[in-house]
Amino acid sequence: MDSEDEIDACDPERLLQCPYNKYHQIRACRFPYHLVKCKKSYPEVAKKLATCPFNACHLIPQGDLSNHIIKCSHKCFIEQDIVFQSCGFQREHMSDVSTWQAPPSNEDWETELLEQSDSPFVWGMTISGTSSTSFEQKNTLPLRLRTPVSFPNIAS
Repeated sequence: MDSEDEIDACDPERLLQCPYNKYHQIRACRFPYHLVKCKKSYPEVAKKLATCPFNACHLIPQGDLSNHIIKCSHKCFIEQDIVFQSCGFQREHMSDVSTWQAPPSNEDWETELLEQSDSPFVWGMTISGTSSTSFEQKNTLPLRLRTPVSFPNIAS
């Protein structure tokens, strides 16, 4: 297999032949979706095909499955995973998990709730003074925008 074939194998626009109907030419990026659709349309053909354990897009006649498993190009990915697991590759990286913990919080929501004033939150209004109950309107809008004459939740 030369480098041109390898590049072509990664091309999502390359055309693949449908195993259910040889007249269907499907783009590689749409191939898995097409297989699901065609399997429903051709149930008799689907019964005669087996799915490759290494790539679900490989549908092979059931009699040829063992030969395909021996030659399947996607088998190498599974073999690499098995080798990494047997060498303890994953266990080494699992021990590198961070031991960071969040610092203790000084917040106490219950006491903050009790300390809050009984006045409701109103957008654009601030409480003037700590003990005063009068509100003053604060305009934080840019100059090109104006505030409404009255807020809908304030009785005039």
